[in-house]
Amino acid sequence: MKHSVSARLIIALFVYTADSFSTPMRRLVSAARFGVSSPILRASSTKVNSITPLPEVSFAVTASPASAFAGDLLVFPLAAPPKDAPKGSLAALSAEATAADAADFLNGALADLVSHEEFKGKAGDIAAVRLAGNGATKVVAVVGLGDGTAAGAGAEAKLGKALAALAKQHKSVGSLAVVLPAGAAPEKVAAALAGAMYTDNRFRTGDNVVPPLKLSAVTFIGSDLSADHFPAALAVLEGVNLCKDLVNAPPNIVTPQSLAEAAQAVAEAHPNMACAVLLEPEIAALGMGAYLGVAQGSKPGEGSPRFIHLSYTPADGVVYKRVALVGKGLTFDSGGYNLKTGPASMLELMKFDMGGSAAVLGAAQAIGLLQPPGVAVDFIVAACENMVSDRAMRPGDVLTASNGLTVEVLNTDAEGRLTLADALVFAERLAPTSIVDVATLTGACIVSLGDKMGGLWSDDDALAADLAASSAKTGDAFWRMPLAKEEYAERCKSKIADLNNAAGSPGAITAALFLRNFVTAATPWAHLDIAGPVWDKDNGATGFGVRVLVDYATSQGASPEK
Repeated sequence: MKHSVSARLIIALFVYTADSFSTPMRRLVSAARFGVSSPILRASSTKVNSITPLPEVSFAVTASPASAFAGDLLVFPLAAPPKDAPKGSLAALSAEATAADAADFLNGALADLVSHEEFKGKAGDIAAVRLAGNGATKVVAVVGLGDGTAAGAGAEAKLGKALAALAKQHKSVGSLAVVLPAGAAPEKVAAALAGAMYTDNRFRTGDNVVPPLKLSAVTFIGSDLSADHFPAALAVLEGVNLCKDLVNAPPNIVTPQSLAEAAQAVAEAHPNMACAVLLEPEIAALGMGAYLGVAQGSKPGEGSPRFIHLSYTPADGVVYKRVALVGKGLTFDSGGYNLKTGPASMLELMKFDMGGSAAVLGAAQAIGLLQPPGVAVDFIVAACENMVSDRAMRPGDVLTASNGLTVEVLNTDAEGRLTLADALVFAERLAPTSIVDVATLTGACIVSLGDKMGGLWSDDDALAADLAASSAKTGDAFWRMPLAKEEYAERCKSKIADLNNAAGSPGAITAALFLRNFVTAATPWAHLDIAGPVWDKDNGATGFGVRVLVDYATSQGASPEK
């Protein structure tokens, strides 16, 4: 059966010249919409046939003052007192807030709100009060910025999430305006707000379905704001939502087969994209013994391996750089014969072990919408399950990867690096100018960096610097870790084969060193471990990794010298 995707970025751009709040210099961009009809979301007990769309919220900018706003909720972000302020100090009103508070429509309501709530301006804090009378603005609110301003990816993301929290708290809010602090990018706040409105209702029924917010219009107030970058920000958010939906879905829904169909659907939705999916005989013909060793424990059918190669080429054919993005695609990881056991094993969450592939496919969706010039991108996933059966690989088995290296399997739960090994070899044969792999690879990385930050390993300083710049720009936080070849590379060697797959402590470093064997020194390569930030215990899938991959890949097409 053939399945298709339709994706569209609907942009309404209006420029007015009248004098009311709703018109002068007001530019409005409606949220992107993404629809998909694909077995990735098929469930026998539900009638779900589309991924979670972006909320239908219009985003606008205006130079009109806050006093001209006519709507449901008016928001003023406030910074926390400086660190040397007296204990118990409250947030001070900004210049814009002070001017608005002196106007008749507020008449000191903001100062009263800060005082009554003892509002200190901590990042993410919110407080609101309903205005008396029948004025144009119904509710006024303050949002904490923490130290500094709302500028910067992390601060803008927190502001957007706080605005969504306000909208959820005031369920009747249809229109919202926020006085944006100097330096903050409205498109980043908008994307964070729309992203925080994400609700996955695909597997809920009846009264368990979470109703959508009524919020339909958001306006950013500021004299120097532009709506030019809204479409790109919302396109990236479509990729983030696709990533979330893939990671959130249960492993009986997202299988290797349906993950491949999702990739094919993305390719069909966009010009200049193509997708090839290799089945087991073709995979074997390429000599991918490490990957097939992991996959051999699954039953034939949707659980059998699918090797996915999705590609993007600019419409004009001009390519300065070719980037390969490789994602770990374990749609379920039982641990194999080294079965995951105990509450710390997170066995029930091992559906997220394909978080790397979801980030790569989310990046593909965004790049398909953005159509960046100057860069070709390959998106590669070796999708499979790691199961226990009479066919499954055993501790002690020796596998042969597609570059000829042999690997002794000391632990069947160190399976992701085996699938990535063959995927990396395949990627390098495409002659890319750089390779970046992304994977939920090790629990050791969570121990090292926690659940808010990913690890970055590379022995190429220029590539590491580019990824660090993308991390800082997008807010997907990564910390460069030592590859430490001289100290730990020997631990990856086997007594009976070339390598072993479980070199032990320090586990995140030795995992990266294992992967280093499958890319030659001539090709810049980086490994991103996202085991911690891929999942939030309260909110589920985070979409982590999509933004940094998109920013890195698109930046490579900037010029021949880049």
